[in-house]
Amino acid sequence: MTAGTVGEVDTVREAVHEAARRARVASRTLAQLTTAQKDAALHAAADALLARKDAVLAANAEDIATAEAGGTAASLLDRLRLTEPRIDGIASGLRQVAGLPDPVGEVLRGSTLANGLEIRQVRVPLGVVGMVYEARPNVTVDAFGLALKSGNAALLRGSSSAARSNAALVEVMREALVAQGLPADAVQLLPSEDRSSVTHLIQARGLVDVVIPRGGAGLINAVVRDAQVPTIETGTGNCHVYVHAAADLEMAESILLNSKTRRPSVCNTAETVLIDRAIAETAVPRLIGALEQAQVTIHGDLPGLVPATEEDWADEYLSLDIALKVVDDLDAAVDHINEWGTGHTEAIVTADLKAAREFTARVDAAAVMVNASTAFTDGEQFGFGAEIGISTQKLHARGPMALPELTSTKWIVWGDGQIRPS
Repeated sequence: MTAGTVGEVDTVREAVHEAARRARVASRTLAQLTTAQKDAALHAAADALLARKDAVLAANAEDIATAEAGGTAASLLDRLRLTEPRIDGIASGLRQVAGLPDPVGEVLRGSTLANGLEIRQVRVPLGVVGMVYEARPNVTVDAFGLALKSGNAALLRGSSSAARSNAALVEVMREALVAQGLPADAVQLLPSEDRSSVTHLIQARGLVDVVIPRGGAGLINAVVRDAQVPTIETGTGNCHVYVHAAADLEMAESILLNSKTRRPSVCNTAETVLIDRAIAETAVPRLIGALEQAQVTIHGDLPGLVPATEEDWADEYLSLDIALKVVDDLDAAVDHINEWGTGHTEAIVTADLKAAREFTARVDAAAVMVNASTAFTDGEQFGFGAEIGISTQKLHARGPMALPELTSTKWIVWGDGQIRPS
């Protein structure tokens, strides 16, 4: 994650650290805002985004043209592309966040001790939140909205492929903040042309409170490996759909197609389908036929499929490809998922309640679906508004992360002169 000469690196480091210092100042103002002030700013940002839609789309068109000229894969182009409906959806996401309960100040627990001390644990903002992400410019606005509502300042380091789009979006957000009498530095875009800006962000200990990487395995692993700032790991999505022996095959086909083809380039897409051997004679040809009709390339060990390697079981395709495997039973399905899955989202299709309960108890993942598409693992779908990412780690946050996950806690103790005995 290093590039450039020593002088250039020093310049980038100072730019990142100066942005972090300004974010720290802004965060102190944000932490004191009322819910009404934050909600008004979010609605103003949504209005501004719609009013400046043409400028944002023009900037995005330049990014798309550059990416196409560079031979960028179709799945990545889809992540990068903005359209009028997508901008409308992004603005709607800001309004949804404005309508959500404000987590700041929520009392999680409390009591009055025998000595009369009143203690309360309350939610408080994290402070300065850094985001490192690839391609998807919608993340720029999602991160801004969730950070603002939870009282945090956002330092955004998007990819160079979306540089123009991100710059246009952040300009709109900053102007909307100023119009509401709030600090523009509540959201800042870090330079993306030099890869060292990532290193300087994730090692800005004392200036940045937490960093959240969102993107492919390479990005996430590099951030987690090199960070000196606390990180919340958003993992890759090697998601499975297990068609159990007691599955309704019409339901299984519908869930599988939606999980795979709705939007193949996102992390909640199914990458492997496991079919129980007890129904394989009927289920395999039906599901293969449905996938092929949807133009999905199937990798596996069965005749007529693209021969599967270990990479097919281990990696995200993020494309119209899927791995298929016939497994002996539920035990074998769970073993396969726990060996190859990334802890994101796993699904079972079954009419057997006992099997469903066993699957949900034994599979190690942030989200487990019973008779539902993996595509539902999403902050907006869970009712959280726009999400900051989907965490596959087990500390602080797991699964779709929204407002509560962008807070820490503070203990507040009220007394009337109590002192602790020697």
